[in-house]
Parts: sequence; C-alpha cells; structure tokens
Amino acid sequence: MAHRMAHRVCFMPKQAREMAAQAVARLREVGDHHVGGVPGLLLRVKDGGHRQWCLRYQIAGKRRIMGLGTYPAVTLAQARESARAARAQLAQGLDPINARAQAQAAALAAQRNAMTFTQAAAAYIAARAPEWRNLKHRAQWENTLATYAAPVIGRLDVAAIEQTHVLRVLDPIWRTKTETAVRLRGRLECILDWCTVQGRRSGPNPARWRGHLDQLLPNPARIAPVEHHAAVEWREAPAVYARIAQVEGISAQALRLLILTCVRTTELLAATWPEIDLAAATWTLPASRMKIKTQGAHRVPLSEQALALLHELPRLQGSPYLFPGGGRSGGTLSNAAMLQTMRRLHIPAVPHGWRSTFRDWAAETTTFAPEVAEKALAHTIKNKVEAAYRRGDLFDKRRQLMQAWANYLAPPAN
Repeated sequence: MAHRMAHRVCFMPKQAREMAAQAVARLREVGDHHVGGVPGLLLRVKDGGHRQWCLRYQIAGKRRIMGLGTYPAVTLAQARESARAARAQLAQGLDPINARAQAQAAALAAQRNAMTFTQAAAAYIAARAPEWRNLKHRAQWENTLATYAAPVIGRLDVAAIEQTHVLRVLDPIWRTKTETAVRLRGRLECILDWCTVQGRRSGPNPARWRGHLDQLLPNPARIAPVEHHAAVEWREAPAVYARIAQVEGISAQALRLLILTCVRTTELLAATWPEIDLAAATWTLPASRMKIKTQGAHRVPLSEQALALLHELPRLQGSPYLFPGGGRSGGTLSNAAMLQTMRRLHIPAVPHGWRSTFRDWAAETTTFAPEVAEKALAHTIKNKVEAAYRRGDLFDKRRQLMQAWANYLAPPAN
C-alpha cells in the first residue's frame, strides 16, 4: 500500500512553500524552481541566465509543461494568475495548451477577416453604385459617411460596432441636421447588413430603426417636418415660364421641356433621341430610368409646345442625348444647370418644384380626375386594390391634360 501511494505521489505537482517576489528575483541556479502558490508553477532557469515561467500538469495520463512567459517581463503575481486560470481549465477537463492554441488560431482568423468600417463602406458603395442613376448618389453616400461616420467609427472593425457607436455618430446631428441624419442612419444600416451577409460581423444590426433606434431617438417627423421642394405658385406659372422662354441656351431649353412634360430632373437630363417619337408625339422612358422601376416604361405625351421645342434643339454628332454636357466625357447636362438658370432669373423655387405647380394647377382649375394627374407625374397608386384593377396608363386623357397645361403656360398664337 505504501509503495502504491509513493508511486501515485510522484505524478502529482510538487507542493512548494510560497515564495515572495524578492526571493524569486534571487533565483539564479540553473534548473527548475517551484515557487508555490499554485501547484506545478515553477521558474525555469537556463544557461546564460534566461528565466521562464512554466506550469507542470498531467491530463489523460500525459505529463505536459506549459510556458507562461519570461521573467521578469511576466511578474510572479501575473504568473500565478495565469497558472490558476490554467488549473481552472483542467478542472473542466480542458487541456490549457490546446485551449490556448485554439484561441490563438481563432484570433488570427478573426484578424484576417477583420474589416474597418471605412473599408466596408468603400466596398459596399463600389458594389451598389451601378444601381444608382447618377454619380450624385455616390457622392452623397461618400460625403455623409466621410463627414459624420468616419471620424467616430471609421477605424473600428465592423464586428465591434455596437449601438453606442451608432448613437455617437447620429446623436450630435439628429436634432440639428435631421434629414441628413436620417439618410445617414439608413446608410449605416445598409453597410452593416452587407457586412453580416459577408460574414464580417454577426448579431442584430445596431443601426436598425424599427424596434431599436426608434426607442432611443426622437421621431424625425416630429422634430423636423419634411420640407417640400420650393415651387412656383400656379397662378404665376405663365409669367415665370415666359421669362424662362426669353433666355437662350441649352439650360433654359432643358428647363422648359422639364416644365412642359412634368418629368423628374434626372429623367430629363438622361433623355436620348431614340426615346423620342416625334411623329407619334410621344416620349417613352424605359423602366430602368424611372424612379419606380417596377411600374415599367412610362409614356409621356408631348404637347405641341414640347414638340416645337424639340425641333429647335440641335443634335450633337456622336451623342444620343437631348441635352449633352459640354465636357469631353460624353455625359449629359449638369444637374445644377437648370437650377442656376432659375437663380439667375431670381425665381424662388427649384426645378423639381414645377411638378407641384402642375399638380396644384390641375386640381384647382381643371376637371380631370386626380388619378390622371398622378399618372402624368408617374406616381404609384397607393391603394393596392385600386392599383390591381387600374392597369392602363390613361394615356389619351393624359395627352389632353398635358396639352391643357402647355396652353396655360404658353398660349398658342391666334
């Protein structure tokens, strides 16, 4: 029995008296020195004076020695703390050396998979930019993210971004620049969703509004009501249109056609001659260029005044556009060109506002049904049941309406 007990003890970690830090510092003899405090903890002194912390233990019948760092870079207290943590893993049936190797491998894999928010934003914009109708959208994304998000979370790994980080980005501008903040929040949500799909982060999206940030930030509609585009009052529309008609140049011509057709600014600037059927007095915008692409192509009836304007437009050789740009890139007229024309004439409105002017005029002075004017503006029918049954585009009625609008703006000569 005594022999058996002696045999068993030889496999147990040597129990040593607990040495103080000063005593450990004096250990210089080559060999292993048990320092006590934690079973199996020792200071190994090698030739040349190099000293290293080690932990001896046994698991599954195997003796192992785990390095805990060099002395004095790792202090006695730190070595004992690491040894206790390793002993706790042993108590759970884990091999501390294997557990440490797995943790290091996981950390290395996470480092390889790491992506900063700035990198993620650039990758997302590059991936989605082909879907945007013009370069303005890309610039808006890049500018808002660089101005407000990058200084706060730009260098953070996207996997580490939490609710507190998102609030630090949004809260300073939520009440003072509400419209910008709302758009920024949506962009943060899109980028972080993309990161999740890419496997760069996990868990709920901290930029989500419904059921999340809506509980922490005030409703934007209550602190900053939506401001509509400044528009010309419908009674003043003929006089304002006449002033624009007196201005020469492609910008003024583009603005006049915009007013006569009531299309959106981006739709007009990208208009091409193949879309125009002068004989049929119809302009067909493909679905790919419409704001709401699911509606399909949109036919615009051209009034007599619009046709006359189109006949006046010069055709630039090599360019398909009605309103080509002046540079060598082969692009279109600048998005700001029509706005500058209105500003030079001191018209307190914006080009897009003419759609509101038209809608007010139609409601106040004509007997056309509201849905005819809505179709002329390429708006969707909000009532789903009505939309399901109303599949036509009311084109003939819209032609009458658009001619009436053109006659109101520029009465034909008798």
